[in-house]
Amino acid sequence: MTVVIALGGNALLRAGQEGTAEEQLANLKIACEQLVDIIRKHKVVLTHGNGPQVGKIVLQNEIAQESTPAMPFDVCGAMSQGQIGYMLQQQLKNEMIKKGVPGEVVTLITRVVVDKNDPSFQSPTKPIGSFYSEEEAREIMRKKKDQVWIEDAGRGWRRVVASPDPKKIVEKEVIKKLLQEDSIVLVASGGGGVPVIKEGDIYKGVEAVLDKDLSAELLAEVAEADLLLILTDVTHAFIHYGKPQQEKLQRVSRQKLEEYWQQGHFAKGSMEPKVRAALRFLQKGGKRAAIASLDQALEALEGKTGTQVVND
Repeated sequence: MTVVIALGGNALLRAGQEGTAEEQLANLKIACEQLVDIIRKHKVVLTHGNGPQVGKIVLQNEIAQESTPAMPFDVCGAMSQGQIGYMLQQQLKNEMIKKGVPGEVVTLITRVVVDKNDPSFQSPTKPIGSFYSEEEAREIMRKKKDQVWIEDAGRGWRRVVASPDPKKIVEKEVIKKLLQEDSIVLVASGGGGVPVIKEGDIYKGVEAVLDKDLSAELLAEVAEADLLLILTDVTHAFIHYGKPQQEKLQRVSRQKLEEYWQQGHFAKGSMEPKVRAALRFLQKGGKRAAIASLDQALEALEGKTGTQVVND
């Protein structure tokens, strides 16, 4: 079976942690112990979030910009793909050696095409980077007229960028060729991929953030995956979440899940894109999608736990 696994942020960074390399490597070691048991029996493609990491890279650029040129956001996204990909390669390969699982782990810097007319470019809403005072934010906007900043929930001012819908993975043919090798575990489309637009035959990076779960669905299409496994920090998707009548979804049909989605049961920016990714995957011919906690990855793959989304 071919499985695309989307790792949530808790695979790299836990609440209250600073995000040091040592912390992230230790967290990934725990995640990789789970993943190796899946890799032993199945063809696996990995993708991951990058929110805290790319935010810190942007902050490092901001702090050092008087001494060295700051990089644009798409370049920072690519840097985070390389950083997290390296950590995954390091820890996953070590666990594979320890458990006698053959194969190599390869990270592919992945670009994802978005529509330059996506409405999110006109109304950016995704906060990135550090907090500033209103005075500092307005001064930055005066100097950099293409940037948009907002007051963020009383915590200060932050820059916001677009979060357009991912349309196509540029490196899809490379991914298909790599997956012809049974011994390769591929890490691709990290952080949702580096967002690019196409102008004629030319690709151009844009200042945007892509949702990693929606891009994971594109990756699952390219890989012709049997299962899209979305791992997060909760055990299931829920309806009436946080209310007395809260109910976890176990085995649910695509049609029923779509009803719940249309009714607004899933929070935007957290569970909602995971549900949308699962629905898209099944709509486009996928057999099964699952949403589960990271520590129950193997059980979720086997259909024993998590929210199992099917076409019947």
